[in-house]
Amino acid sequence: MKFCSECGAGLSKKIPPGDNLPRFVCDTCQVVHYINPKIVAGCIPEWEDKILLCRRAIEPRTGHWTFPAGFMEIGESTEQAAIRETFEEAHADVEITSLYAVLSLPRISQVHMIFRGSMRTREFKPGTESLDVQLFSLEDIPWDDLAFPVITEALERYVADVARGAFSMHFGSVFPRMKS
Repeated sequence: MKFCSECGAGLSKKIPPGDNLPRFVCDTCQVVHYINPKIVAGCIPEWEDKILLCRRAIEPRTGHWTFPAGFMEIGESTEQAAIRETFEEAHADVEITSLYAVLSLPRISQVHMIFRGSMRTREFKPGTESLDVQLFSLEDIPWDDLAFPVITEALERYVADVARGAFSMHFGSVFPRMKS
């Protein structure tokens, strides 16, 4: 950040009074500008014993598989964002059944809130951000072609929960995986 969104003056990075971290502070009006992590809402759409995945049509990671997810918009809840993203990317109508995981990605300042969602019908098709959309049985998940480590982490936990016969609420931090 270089300029204040309140008055247009220049900003300095300093620790404001009563705070303990450096922030962008306006040199003129003293408004403190906070930069906080972004929230990504996602959904694992379920149909019978399968899940719906989308092949990305956009960067980053065009051509790789993911479950529907994206940044929240102002004025919507996390559940609404997950439902919207599922419809935008897969034209699938889901009912949110539970919050499944909250996974932090500190390196890129994101928090992913992932929901389980029951598909109301078996109808789906690619949206503008998807090249393809398919239902996958858990043994057919394209593990080597998933788009991001957070997708892999969430789906590994999901498959383990299905095998155990019980779903847990998951939380944790995801860091880049080293290639072997």
